[in-house]
Amino acid sequence: MGAVGSAAQTANGPPAAKVSIGIPVYNGAQFLAASLESLLAQTYEDIEFVISDNGSTDGTEAICREFAARDGRIRYLRADTNRGASWNYRNVVQQTSGPYFKWATHDDLLAPTYIERCVEVLDAAPAGVALVYPRTRIIDGDGNVVRDYDDNLDIRAKTPHERLRLLVGNIVMANASFGLIRRTALARSRLLDKFPSADYVMMAEFALFGEFWEIPEFLFFRREHEAMSRKANPSATEAAEWFEPGSSKNATGREFWRLFVEHLRSIHHARLDPVEKAKCYAGFLGVWTRRYRRAMVDEIFVGRQGRHRRSTTPQGS
Repeated sequence: MGAVGSAAQTANGPPAAKVSIGIPVYNGAQFLAASLESLLAQTYEDIEFVISDNGSTDGTEAICREFAARDGRIRYLRADTNRGASWNYRNVVQQTSGPYFKWATHDDLLAPTYIERCVEVLDAAPAGVALVYPRTRIIDGDGNVVRDYDDNLDIRAKTPHERLRLLVGNIVMANASFGLIRRTALARSRLLDKFPSADYVMMAEFALFGEFWEIPEFLFFRREHEAMSRKANPSATEAAEWFEPGSSKNATGREFWRLFVEHLRSIHHARLDPVEKAKCYAGFLGVWTRRYRRAMVDEIFVGRQGRHRRSTTPQGS
């Protein structure tokens, strides 16, 4: 797995913030201001914010510049063209340096104590905890609460193979990937790779590194709306373009097969002893085939080209 680059530590200036929040965005003007307001309203203040704008063509740039002028903790970076979600999500990691990192989207909201509570828990946790995340409430386009969502990813098993088995067996929505993550865990992952549902592979790599701790408070408000990525890009080719522009020509529609191979690749590259690695392979193969065997068969023999996981593993917006 490749190492994660980071922004240089400030040698002569003020010390780097403890928490880095990266906000990748492309044409997110509809909800961006509300999202940024919720970030700036955090009770914990030792935060650096980096907004990476993927060449937006709507009002995103003006909103970002307005907020950057308001708060000196915000850095606004803008690409000339849309380089895809994979590049953008990686860029905000590479442009930050705090020991704790969080991705924030342009449309979700955080309770004011989100970062404060996550820092408290992660500070008190052993180094073997890769990330912490709070409970999730689903909201609609108007900000109304639709339902509470149980992520069921409080994974405190002590061995990589147990954690991987629990993650693959339980994950549906990847909300925990928007929790507070140790940079050491990021550095041992591929981050968000260039294929649909790469966030699930990234989560598996985090689980190989360490535990996931859930904070039993509803502090994350995930917005579901018609313009969110998984609804706006429902086909295999559209999803491929969202992650990596120009990659749709190679899209096969066999998303579960690709994810199967990529999980195996993650295990292969993990820094584990041979016995533990063998247990990871065995545990993964068992739970994956039980959960996704039918979808994989459909991808071969039925020739379905749609996004199967819309009903099983919907991606983050």
